[in-house]
Amino acid sequence: MSNVTVLDHPLIQHKVGIIRRTEVGTKDFRSIISEIAGLMCYEATRDLKLRDVEIETPICRATVKELSGRKLAVVPILRAGLGMVDGILNLIPAAKVGHIGLYRDPETLEPVEYYCKLPADCDEREVFVVDPMLATGGSASAAITLLKEHGCRHIRLMNIIAAPVGVERLQKDHPDVDIYIAALDDHLNDHGYIVPGLGDAGDRIFGTK
Repeated sequence: MSNVTVLDHPLIQHKVGIIRRTEVGTKDFRSIISEIAGLMCYEATRDLKLRDVEIETPICRATVKELSGRKLAVVPILRAGLGMVDGILNLIPAAKVGHIGLYRDPETLEPVEYYCKLPADCDEREVFVVDPMLATGGSASAAITLLKEHGCRHIRLMNIIAAPVGVERLQKDHPDVDIYIAALDDHLNDHGYIVPGLGDAGDRIFGTK
């Protein structure tokens, strides 16, 4: 699949297998979601640009590498996306954080924006949109459209578990956005849940089920 990377690192796959289990409670689920996000971020930032800088070590002067180019922003889709933010900030503490809130209109089934707060310079940053689940793709596509309306042109999407229909929707709506997922599941059931999936990620992160 073009512009889609399935992150099959053994540690990621092992942790995804744990959070799928019914018996995993809120505390462990929340913690492991954050760990997976950090591991995914490590892989998804592999192509960030570097530059040479001169520094002074305790021994001598040396040339080392540091990040160059655009700064980063993390934008979770509320509410479940919040569970992925800390894992990413542990690796990139200087990243700014925005928030996008969407709900599905019960009649049209289309996403409706109810909250959007982005860093003032978001359009100058490499933006990582995060949400544990990519089901129909409607919310992710709407969030990315919103970011583009705010001038963002360098956007990546990170989902832990995705359904094929959601991936196809994103590829159709936003072919310029790279998608990083930890698992590509089989299908959506009649209630719109990913199968085999892990249930409602938001409920399991926040203990509201």
